[in-house]
Amino acid sequence: MAKKNRELTEGEWAIIQAVWAKEPCAAPDVQESLEAEINWSYNTVRTMMNRMVAKGLLRTERLRNLILYRSAITRAEAQSGEVMRAIRRAFDGALTPMMQFLLDNNKLSADQLKELEALIKSKKAEMDCNE
Repeated sequence: MAKKNRELTEGEWAIIQAVWAKEPCAAPDVQESLEAEINWSYNTVRTMMNRMVAKGLLRTERLRNLILYRSAITRAEAQSGEVMRAIRRAFDGALTPMMQFLLDNNKLSADQLKELEALIKSKKAEMDCNE
């Protein structure tokens, strides 16, 4: 099954991280956990969460009078969307210039370079097996 690339707004990121930490959870729980970093009212949080349900980012279940929220996407799906968005915006969707930028602008240790090399070799071997 292919992973979905889901691009989240800054607010959606904050909310889904709170949901991942507490799921299943109610909107007041999310609002309370975000209160220190983001001063949103309960109504704002609830509205955003309902919009995230409509977008397929969260799902709900009713427990008597309580609506509980759960994530509908994985961390990997959210991360993939975020990385692909950055690559599109900063590098016109091209991976090679992005990798060159990362290599040129980060101090990588010899061990980190070996790890990257091993990942590339493994991916090439996987691709060769699928041909």
